[in-house]
Amino acid sequence: MSQYPDFAFEINQNEYLAEGAREVHAVVTLTATSATGGAAASAYGAPAPGAGSERVEVIIIDCSGSMDYPRTKMMAAKEATKVAIDTLSDGTYFAVVAGTEGARVVYPTGGHLLRADYQSRAAAKDAVSRLHANGGTAMGRWLGQAGRIFDAHPNAIKHAILLTDGKDESETPADLARAIQASIGTFTADCRGIGEDWEVAEVRKIADALLGTVGIIREPERLAEDFREMTANSMGKEVADVALRLWTPKGAVVRFVKQVNPTLADLTGKRADGGNPLTGDYPTGAWGAESREYHICVEVEPGNLNTEKLAGRVTLVAKDSSGATALGEGKIRAIWTNEEEKTGRINGRVAHYTGQAEMASAIEEGAAAQEAGDLATATARLGRAMDLALESGREDTVKMLRKIAEVDPDTQRVLRAKSKSDVNKGDVMEAVLDSTKTVRTNKRTGSSGS
Repeated sequence: MSQYPDFAFEINQNEYLAEGAREVHAVVTLTATSATGGAAASAYGAPAPGAGSERVEVIIIDCSGSMDYPRTKMMAAKEATKVAIDTLSDGTYFAVVAGTEGARVVYPTGGHLLRADYQSRAAAKDAVSRLHANGGTAMGRWLGQAGRIFDAHPNAIKHAILLTDGKDESETPADLARAIQASIGTFTADCRGIGEDWEVAEVRKIADALLGTVGIIREPERLAEDFREMTANSMGKEVADVALRLWTPKGAVVRFVKQVNPTLADLTGKRADGGNPLTGDYPTGAWGAESREYHICVEVEPGNLNTEKLAGRVTLVAKDSSGATALGEGKIRAIWTNEEEKTGRINGRVAHYTGQAEMASAIEEGAAAQEAGDLATATARLGRAMDLALESGREDTVKMLRKIAEVDPDTQRVLRAKSKSDVNKGDVMEAVLDSTKTVRTNKRTGSSGS
């Protein structure tokens, strides 16, 4: 029976606030190391209960008619699915779903899942070889089919890969929204769009709700490696359902809880009951050996000068059918002082991720204005994004912005946003999507460990 990973827990913040200040910011860094054999213990010394030992993987492939234009898309999708099947760990339950205006389970066909082994992999790849493109696109029905598959394995680590090349035109937006809502908490999903005819906002809604990633595949030959990486990452998960449990004092307001590394994801609206009115659980999905960071902002009632107040207590909890197990804990502190030397310190990690989030918003807003023909707004927002990218050393983002805006070669500043007709749609999509990937900083000015 598998055990929970061991978690290292660190909080970085400047706990000193000016007199009357209310907002407290902190970045929580969580690093998990793989569980070892034997009787592993939790962070509090008690034996850790077994995490879900089963894994279930569902691969959903868009088989709508547009996948044949060009035919390289469908060919790449089939090859990538076969690579994903080969990447599955032995013993993993899995299924392949062909998505059109409906959702057909192409493997297995017997009504129940089979574990990955030599024979089942060969049979699944044979079924994938016979896939062809024909029909519409209804991603809500694809999610519904995946949910029904996962329902048979409630305690497993459940993950889906969803590939599409077009818009969700065979159902209503309300249908898709209901399917997304029904899938939340049931499984996680990584989504990919191939080509340039799909809607970033539409697919991002699925990925964000299901705690996954979204990316664009512009060259079909890149798809197989991307599928391999997503599957390998899924196979590395050791615990299915982990949440940040945040307690705040009476009268406090949680302004936001956001994942800020390795990607940006706002968890604020995903708060669930944490057992009492002062406590909320924010889902983080499945974990393996990895590191993530979260930015928390809490508004509290100001305290007296030179007094310390607990602004929040963060507990990492693993959830399963038997309840919740604490895996680590840290405290967010606040001390009010008139010493400007202390209150003027900006925690480097908090500042870094605040800038990364602002950069992503600026790119998204600039792209939207460019699409609408508002080049003045687009220039201002893309210009701000460029400034932030240069400040944080994001050369990858600088290169992308050069493709969608005219940039001074000497100063690297944005002169003007290009018109919609002068940019490649894929370049814009890629800039928006990649802006949510963040880089880590080691700056800890004014930081404090937990």
